[in-house]
Amino acid sequence: MNTKPQIHLVWLKRDLRLHDNEAIFNALSSGKRVLLFYAFEPLLLNDPHYSERHWDFVKQSLEDLNQALKPYNSKILVVKSDIIAALNQLLTKYKINNIYSHKETGILVTFDRDKSFKRFCKNNLITWTESKNNGVHRGLKNREKWTELSNRYYEIEPLKFNPQANQLLPIDEINELEKSFKTISLKTKTNTPFQKGGRTTGLKYLKSFFDSRYLNYMHHISKPDLARISCSRLSPYIAWGNLSVREVYHQAYHLKKSSKNKKALDAFMSRLRWHAHFVQKFEMEHTMEEVSINKGYHKLKKSVSEKYQIAWKTGQTGIPLVDACMRCLKETGYLNFRMRALVVSFFTHNLWQPWQEATTHLSQMFLDFEPGIHFPQLQMQAGETGINMLRIYNPIKNSLEHDPNAVFIKKWVPELKDLDTAFAHQPYLMTEMEQQFYNFKLGVNYPHPIIDIDTTRRKASDALWEMRNNKLVKSESARILKKHALSKKHLNKT
Repeated sequence: MNTKPQIHLVWLKRDLRLHDNEAIFNALSSGKRVLLFYAFEPLLLNDPHYSERHWDFVKQSLEDLNQALKPYNSKILVVKSDIIAALNQLLTKYKINNIYSHKETGILVTFDRDKSFKRFCKNNLITWTESKNNGVHRGLKNREKWTELSNRYYEIEPLKFNPQANQLLPIDEINELEKSFKTISLKTKTNTPFQKGGRTTGLKYLKSFFDSRYLNYMHHISKPDLARISCSRLSPYIAWGNLSVREVYHQAYHLKKSSKNKKALDAFMSRLRWHAHFVQKFEMEHTMEEVSINKGYHKLKKSVSEKYQIAWKTGQTGIPLVDACMRCLKETGYLNFRMRALVVSFFTHNLWQPWQEATTHLSQMFLDFEPGIHFPQLQMQAGETGINMLRIYNPIKNSLEHDPNAVFIKKWVPELKDLDTAFAHQPYLMTEMEQQFYNFKLGVNYPHPIIDIDTTRRKASDALWEMRNNKLVKSESARILKKHALSKKHLNKT
């Protein structure tokens, strides 16, 4: 006779919130006792896509969750373990018939892990219920019904967190459980330049954005410095699940009724919907993690240059805006969208490096690393989808337009801070006499450009436009459009 106490388990992954969390809502709706659980899995801790900044954000999010759970006399069971090993250990203590989590659109290792976990649950007669996350649907063959499904998701009011009295396992019981596991400290460094994890902080960013910052959203969205204030800065809180896209969308929708800048909110809400669009694309074609979605571009060969890549990663290319962006990203974990596109364009077009060579460095740097955004965007900016407009960003044109006074450049490339604005944008135009006047030596104080922008741009443009006429590229483009693109009819319904 099985005398083990029965519980339902919620396996938290990239949904680190209590509110509008369908997995938690479904577990609590069962009426059974519920344990909230998170595992720091070695397969992810050691994966090259992640870095310390990500795990610190997760730890801060878990600490914030534990604070929110104190009134319920509960907390998250946090362990360092493979998921199946952790479940086997829990099964020695409890009878677990039901496990709840969200459907994760993650990297290949999590996809393979989930397949193994599904077999484990089946072998142990456990029902594993996976819930939709942010309007992304699994198993779709094309996008014909996606807009309707997505709209239904957004029409639902965000789910409330409302456990019954004593439904969550109490702190004392979880403290006892921890003795059976390898645990991990949730303490992190303070006073870092990174955004702090957790729903509490995420809600502060949300409030300040909707209170006033959104008013300049469209005016400053492309500015590398001003965007840091006028953009929402919610991306890490959405990527790691402190906030759901749906609850942010609902707040924007309600604010729009009384807003003085409805266009800004329309633009912001549109981008929230595009978030789900790109994640859905990755959900439907996960091979994008390793190869171009358009098979015609698999024939595109680029020579790998370690010298170029090191210069790009360290912000020593001799192109001020590119270097400012890469240094800023390393220091703070954030760049606005246009600057992200620009540094990828420079890497793949001007340096003519394979986009795959940029994947792990950028994922480690982006605090808001979201696989479903990361890989489709890399390929789109590299010009290897066959369906998107080829964009090769000119870093000089962009710095003059979007950082006209070189404020951003001089902040992140201090070697140039004493130069006149024109030279801060293009220090390589200085004559020997001008360098002496500024006590500045090109090649000593700041590197010469490692490539010629115009020459490399033409070379990349010619090569990529020529490939668009390739028979396989064309047939793949048609396939991609049929599978992933939204028709005008469906776009008009969003």
